[in-house]
Amino acid sequence: MFDVVVIGGGPSGATAAEDLARSGHKVALLDREGRIKPCGGAIPPRLIEDFSIPSSQIVARINTARMISPTQRRVDIPIENGFVGMVDREHFDPFLRRRAQGAGATWLTGTFLRIERDNGRPFVIYRDKDSGEERRLACKLIIGADGARSKVAKSEVPNGDKIPYVIAYHEIIEAPLKGLTYNPKRCDVIYDGAISPDFYGWVFPHGKSASVGMGTGIEGVDLKQATADLRAAHGLSDCKTIRREGAPIPLRPLDRWDNGADVVLAGDAAGVVAPSSGEGIYYAMVGGRVAATAASAFLTTGRAKDLQLARKLFMRDHKSVFKVLGAMQNAYYRSDERRERFVSLCHDLDVQKLTFEAYMNKRLVAARPMAHLKIGLKNLAHLTRLISADRV
Repeated sequence: MFDVVVIGGGPSGATAAEDLARSGHKVALLDREGRIKPCGGAIPPRLIEDFSIPSSQIVARINTARMISPTQRRVDIPIENGFVGMVDREHFDPFLRRRAQGAGATWLTGTFLRIERDNGRPFVIYRDKDSGEERRLACKLIIGADGARSKVAKSEVPNGDKIPYVIAYHEIIEAPLKGLTYNPKRCDVIYDGAISPDFYGWVFPHGKSASVGMGTGIEGVDLKQATADLRAAHGLSDCKTIRREGAPIPLRPLDRWDNGADVVLAGDAAGVVAPSSGEGIYYAMVGGRVAATAASAFLTTGRAKDLQLARKLFMRDHKSVFKVLGAMQNAYYRSDERRERFVSLCHDLDVQKLTFEAYMNKRLVAARPMAHLKIGLKNLAHLTRLISADRV
């Protein structure tokens, strides 16, 4: 009998399992292993500090972000007073699972099949990876951290399968000794409809390797060809390809994260990937932490309504950021003409400072009202075409 079975061992599930195990609960962490999620791998200093990530997991330190428009306008945004860390999910996720195991969680490898109940008690049924046999885990509570298109969400939470998403695809390549535009300390974000008609492409350094990819929610887009075109444009076609990966990325948090009884969602399963940026690792780990908090409350009180704490705590801190980023994506990602204006807007120093303050610290900054007013007026002027996209 486990107190909690966590389904999914990515950053969200591993964080939830570690937190619960350190709190003295008996936890099973079920992960199918062998799958590496496509991910640019960027993590802000706030994550490194809040979740005690050792420097050994940081494969690159980024000091500049370059925004590239459809007409190849380039805006370099320096990251002042710090850096953005890069991790490789091939190594980062197993590190988090091992840490959860070290905290006392039981790490199991297998494929989740279904949830059954006997006299109101939930059981997790999974197929063991080594034996191929079905096995049954008795528990009091289940955390579904099994990613976008979550089987747990679909079967247990109302409207758990109704969530917008983009399909992300990337190729991990050997980092070039030199390239037409490649810089091992700079992340390139490409806003170009020829690469992605509704999202963006990226070139993110990973030390000895790099992630090159794109995302789209439009059917029929050839993701592999778009990535090949992106590699060619950046002088990376001849670099050795180490691996290729693709997966859905949700774009909006679900309206409900629990089933009102014995299941709560976390991470991508709950839809906590930031709109516009597609940033997911930090929000996944926060999602795992608030799910663990809700689980602890449930195990203490026995009240199913305490499972609602997970979503309430997350949205209390991040709802405003998600709302702003969602509005930005809706406003600027719909056409190349809008993308051109968005990159033009990024020339503004106040936009740069406030954007990275919000990214690094994970909260909207309200300390400079005149800067916010200036940005709002310039944003309105671009959207209404009162000023040219060529103007800074």
